[in-house]
Amino acid sequence: MANCGIGIGEGAPNWELQKKKDESKCLVYTRRRGYEITRNPHLNKGMAFTLEERLQLGIHGLLPPSVISQDIQVLRVLRNYEMTKDDFERYIFLMALQDRNEKLFYKVLLSDIERFMPIVYTPTVGLACQQYGLAFRRPRGLFITIHDRGHIATILKSWPETNIRAIVVTDGERILGLGDLGSYGMGIPVGKLALYTACVGVNPQQCLPVMLDVGTNNEELLKDPLYIGLRHKRMRGQAYDDLVDEFMQAVTERYGQNCLIQFEDFGNTNAFRLLNKYRNKYCTFNDDIQGTAAVAVAGLLSALRITKNKLSDHTLLFQGAGEAALGIAQLSVLAMEKEGTTRQQAACKIWMVDSKGLIVKGRANLTEEKLLFAHPHPEVKNLADAVKILKPTVLIGAAAIGGAFTEQILKDMACFNKHPIIFALSNPTSKAECTAEQCYHVTEGQAIFASGSPFNPVTMPDGRVIYPGQGNNTYVFPGVGLGVIACGMRHIDEATFLIAAEALAEQVLEKHLAEGRLYPPLSNIQAVSSTMAVKVAEYAFKNGMASVYPEPEDKRSLIKSLIYSTDYDDFVLDAYTWPEEASRIQTVEKHCM
Repeated sequence: MANCGIGIGEGAPNWELQKKKDESKCLVYTRRRGYEITRNPHLNKGMAFTLEERLQLGIHGLLPPSVISQDIQVLRVLRNYEMTKDDFERYIFLMALQDRNEKLFYKVLLSDIERFMPIVYTPTVGLACQQYGLAFRRPRGLFITIHDRGHIATILKSWPETNIRAIVVTDGERILGLGDLGSYGMGIPVGKLALYTACVGVNPQQCLPVMLDVGTNNEELLKDPLYIGLRHKRMRGQAYDDLVDEFMQAVTERYGQNCLIQFEDFGNTNAFRLLNKYRNKYCTFNDDIQGTAAVAVAGLLSALRITKNKLSDHTLLFQGAGEAALGIAQLSVLAMEKEGTTRQQAACKIWMVDSKGLIVKGRANLTEEKLLFAHPHPEVKNLADAVKILKPTVLIGAAAIGGAFTEQILKDMACFNKHPIIFALSNPTSKAECTAEQCYHVTEGQAIFASGSPFNPVTMPDGRVIYPGQGNNTYVFPGVGLGVIACGMRHIDEATFLIAAEALAEQVLEKHLAEGRLYPPLSNIQAVSSTMAVKVAEYAFKNGMASVYPEPEDKRSLIKSLIYSTDYDDFVLDAYTWPEEASRIQTVEKHCM
């Protein structure tokens, strides 16, 4: 039988999975017995353990006598879920389920991914991070502090799994649009990796959330007695760089060169610098820069099917010039180059407004990334004036300034364009530049809209119902991640994210565009992500970036073979008999004296 899983811990595994001959299900062989089984989220099935399993595992009597199916368990979870009072309570409820019964947690998520994704990730995860001192129950990852330098390799050994394929790491400096949350930022890696499993089927036991705690500059947290992180100001400079260097090296030495390391919510001062430093040395990417870029460019590619022209025909104006905005701009340049435009011509199509106004040539203290988009032009102090002067066809918000797209700005965009493309991408919802309802009503339904946070469908005065597209990174990072893992990529280039953007846009149907969607419905996220993973794997093998050998002919089958099943496995005792002759009991014959 082919192996389909891994053991836990150093040395001999405490349990392992093996496929049945018909490949329909996994069998679990474990040396663990008794109460420990019911407290292990990887093994626990609750009341779904059969009588035979209960007897073999030594848990008979620990559970009520009734044996119920996983489907009934899902109904029970949903009934309890509906009794919760608010989104934060729902988040706590679902995280407790994940700590208790992993397969049931993912079965519940997949029963209605559109319903549960806003709870386990944005926007609720932002609130959860702010309240992480209250939400923390049990370890779901590793906390590595700046005072642990020289010992990170030892800390990694504290984690029980040894076959880690994907790591999401943050230092908590820029959590969504909420700023520096220090160790409370651990909610982001935990949430992201839950989506790796829910959206594309990466084995959760092969995922590791990591928090690099270097302190926080958030005074409220430093004074909060419930704060769980280091209580000093954020450390920078050489000590910080040494910590990250040691972490990257220790991860690679323990888990291999093709262990994927996803950087998440690092501050602007470090995000680009670390990406440029490590991208050609390790298997790594920055989701805020490259993942956001891919999902935004995918939205733009979908919008082009409505505007009936090329991306290079458009003028893009960004509110913000941070990680997300610059990442989108850079990938847009790559997309325009693919259309036949030169790099410089493409860059001239893109303008940016930051906290000091329009970025123009000659302005002092511009970073290398901003310089590409600094063009000769008189100073413009604010976004409203920039819109009036530049008359952009595309307006993208990524600066976490709630309400930045005012009614006048939206009216101006509609005045200049038959179908203005307006992306309000900031998270959480409170930081969105405008709501879907505001955008559609002000532009009289002519805008092509997408947002970072989810918005409800909007009913127009003429009765039309428009479904706003949600440009959520969830459409990109799980699919890219599984594609990278499947083919053993050791470095991830920028073109990989353009491949991902194109793969996502290709799965938007005409009926989706007619409804106002620029992305496939989230209910299709697993199929969408799997297709993207296939495209990434094909690109990697074609360009000599894959380390898996020999190259499989059927990349889709390769991806399918790695997908985690949320169905319960069967526990079996490895019992068998010997031939009768070999197992005969030896006796002492009595002879008459």
